[in-house]
Amino acid sequence: MENISQTLPDHDLLRKLPANVHAEQMLLGAVLINSDLIEQINEFLKAEHFYEKFHQKIYHAIEILVEKGLSATPVTIKSILEKDPLYQELKGNEYIIRLTTIAMVVINPYDYGKIIYDSAIKRNLITIGEEIVNDAYNSTLEQEAPEQLEIAENKLYLLASEGMKEKGFIPMRESVAESLSSINRAMKNTDHITGISTGYLDLDNKLSGFQNSDLIIVAGRPSMGKTAFAINFAFNACKALQRKTKEGEKPPAVGFFSLEMSSEQLASRLLSMMARVDSTNLRNGKVNEEHYNDLRKVAAELSEMPFFIDDTPALSISAVRSRARKLKRKHNLGIIFVDYLQLLTGSSKSENRVLEISQITQGLKAIAKELNIPVIALSQLSRAVEQREDKRPLLSDLRESGSIEQDADLVMFLYREEYYLRRKEPTPGDPKYSEWQAALDRAHNIAEILIAKHRNGSVGNVQLYYVDKFSSVGNLDRSHKQN
Repeated sequence: MENISQTLPDHDLLRKLPANVHAEQMLLGAVLINSDLIEQINEFLKAEHFYEKFHQKIYHAIEILVEKGLSATPVTIKSILEKDPLYQELKGNEYIIRLTTIAMVVINPYDYGKIIYDSAIKRNLITIGEEIVNDAYNSTLEQEAPEQLEIAENKLYLLASEGMKEKGFIPMRESVAESLSSINRAMKNTDHITGISTGYLDLDNKLSGFQNSDLIIVAGRPSMGKTAFAINFAFNACKALQRKTKEGEKPPAVGFFSLEMSSEQLASRLLSMMARVDSTNLRNGKVNEEHYNDLRKVAAELSEMPFFIDDTPALSISAVRSRARKLKRKHNLGIIFVDYLQLLTGSSKSENRVLEISQITQGLKAIAKELNIPVIALSQLSRAVEQREDKRPLLSDLRESGSIEQDADLVMFLYREEYYLRRKEPTPGDPKYSEWQAALDRAHNIAEILIAKHRNGSVGNVQLYYVDKFSSVGNLDRSHKQN
């Protein structure tokens, strides 16, 4: 075995990298004796986790053979590696046969796999530490300390969550397998919601729920109910994630970044929504005993939900990313809401607001992809809407719209005709009053969601039932009654 060990550079002679070559030999020998054993380890153990280069090649060859439905033996391994220079140099066939003899007593390869994996993580951690130190020594004025911290944290997060320093290229066979698996799950799902349910039938039919890795923009003018819709979406998502969680497992959490309202104000809205108590009465303390008992019941229910609110004002996109990663590690974050996008700041100072918004939207999309969760961000609209006769928003109405529209996978606008009609009320004696009253009755408690961009689906409009005093959003039947 002496000719297989790697040597370290002279300056590292006093300290060897973490590795357990014997565990690698025992594991490989066991799998070569019984190829079925690889099923116990291949979900977490990859070829690059092995310390010895030749062991990496052997394990990769085993993976290829098992994928083809063949047994991994010294003979079949030879058919793959016999032209490899390292195989020839180390007399590979003899070495592989020797591995099968020393591993005869291995019963549980899982333990050996964990030892190998643990050593690989430690080696990666050492490498990242060296890179952090070198970057700090070699830093320039162009790269500020917060940017270096962000890079370092990203490397450590990836190592903690994936066991790898970086993702790199993914073979097409893996991508296709994941796609087929997703299609298969959708086929078995009777409601055909492949993502996290919005809680609304017509909207779920359009979107199939909020999809992982998507950046979703929910935009509207002031008083359209953006925050109300966000907390309803968040509450429904929390319930949907709980329903999908298997018994005994911890459900994924919902993260809500509230840059405008305090956590107490958001909680009050949720209580109003669930207990059907006028939010104005909650603020004024005009709550009777019956309503207070209802509030206590829903408060107890809310307290048990994995719903987390961060109401820190003026957060940077780097801070959002950092806090989202922590929530992912500690509470298995399933979805994020940001209220609202224009209140975030960029990672680096910029006098150009359009460039800063571009940094923010790119950062939000990066969080969605990195954590593989939906990110829903609320957005303001420009005043251009108010200058038109038809107040329905357009994509061009997004403030600093270029980057928002470009980076978003889904853009939804909120529109309430009732809001605008109430501001056009004619005097009671006006001939147009009855016409206005009829239009107001038709629009009463109706909110429209205008799907203006949908990268992976169709666009269109969805009507929902909206009650402002409860911050409540519900399904709409044709007689305008809440389901």
